[in-house]
Amino acid sequence: MLRIHNSLHGRKEEFRPIQPPHVGMYVCGVTVYDLCHVGHARCYIVFDVIRRWLRYRGYDVTYVRNITDIDDRIIHRAAQNNETIQALSERFIGAMHEDFAALAIQPPDHEPRATEHVAGIISMIERLIDKGFAYVSPDHDVLYAVARFPEYGQLSGKRLEDLRAGARVEVNLTKRDPLDFVLWKAAKPGEPSWASPWGEGRPGWHIECSAMSCALLGAHFDLHGGGMDLKFPHHENEIAQSVPLCGEFVNLWVHNGFVNVDDEKMSKSLGNFFTIRDVLRHVRHPEVLRYFLLSSHYRGPINFSQVQLQQADAGLTRLYTALRGIDTTAVPAPAPAAAATAGCAGDARAQFESSLDDDINTPEAFAVLQGLARELNSARAAADGYRVQALARELHALADVLGVLQLAPEQWFRLAAAQPLDGREGADAASALSESQIEQLIRARETARRLRDFALGDKIRKQLADAGVVLEDQPGGATSWKRA
Repeated sequence: MLRIHNSLHGRKEEFRPIQPPHVGMYVCGVTVYDLCHVGHARCYIVFDVIRRWLRYRGYDVTYVRNITDIDDRIIHRAAQNNETIQALSERFIGAMHEDFAALAIQPPDHEPRATEHVAGIISMIERLIDKGFAYVSPDHDVLYAVARFPEYGQLSGKRLEDLRAGARVEVNLTKRDPLDFVLWKAAKPGEPSWASPWGEGRPGWHIECSAMSCALLGAHFDLHGGGMDLKFPHHENEIAQSVPLCGEFVNLWVHNGFVNVDDEKMSKSLGNFFTIRDVLRHVRHPEVLRYFLLSSHYRGPINFSQVQLQQADAGLTRLYTALRGIDTTAVPAPAPAAAATAGCAGDARAQFESSLDDDINTPEAFAVLQGLARELNSARAAADGYRVQALARELHALADVLGVLQLAPEQWFRLAAAQPLDGREGADAASALSESQIEQLIRARETARRLRDFALGDKIRKQLADAGVVLEDQPGGATSWKRA
């Protein structure tokens, strides 16, 4: 039984799709005015795993992840750069796709852009006005009337009275209530705008997701997700806008926790963020960042540091070490009569499934993979060939659900280890030699050994060791290598 924590009710609930086996899933996407940071990576890796797990469990998932391509920050950044809004947006959309592909985040089924749904947004605002949930202000903005929705605050646990008590008193009192928020912004000189019944303008941020989710998934769908920072006001406002028009709107609200640096939330506004590209330049492979971000439960905070990345690298290295030298693609499925031979593999799968069925507990799922790796090492030591292959097949298959172990083991070991994130490049001995140079030196060493020139062979081995390359002489005379 799959159970997922519902932010709306504050508890884990059995996952029951509205129209099984179909699942409609919407996740708020990126506002494309800058490069994506590690906080973005955590969010979209988490929901990538949720989508993978739902499909593993046999659901037909339609995954929608939007792009906000019109926003105050986009307009401001384009003006700063003296470039068009479209050029800026396209550039950062391309960068986002590259970063997400590197992290093995599978593309959504639909990736709508706000500017493609302006007609639907206008229609939704018109209906809210007709029902008395929105009004046109004196300055031609359209505002949502929060007082008309008594359930406001149900997702975030905030009370209207407390919110009003803390609201800022504005000089230009165009709102009926200080909590009212913008659905449509009246045009300003030099800004992009669209024609509407209330004059030229552009959509507010919150209404975009309501319009796009309903357009692609219908008025009532299964799962809506995003970062914890979106719970209020963005998702709270989505509920307020959508429920009067759609009824139930969303069954399950899912939010991932923050990425912290020195126990403070990572964010662009605080200036303490690392872009995905910053980090990927300093790790052995993007899988390291993915493993790190899934090594803590998605709902809790995770503290970002170089030490944590090194621990993730070490965890992946243990898994790749267990698989080294085994061709998992050539492993046949176990015959029924022989299934007991690799019984621990079946136990591991049951434990793995139980972990992810329990609110997508990826740390426990990784613990299962590490246990499989230990069993695989024991089987290898016992020269139990069939069990080695069965365990290797299972380890590789389960890791694929989490989006790791996507490389051939030898490829992993030939990548340079992580570098410091503090801006000091330093001398990286392990990456000083290219693969072709390493292979050339290994061939020279093999020639020296055949000629019984052991002094030269030892000298070459030391040269490679000083460059951070470890040689492993295999039975039969073959030599494999890895970077330290």
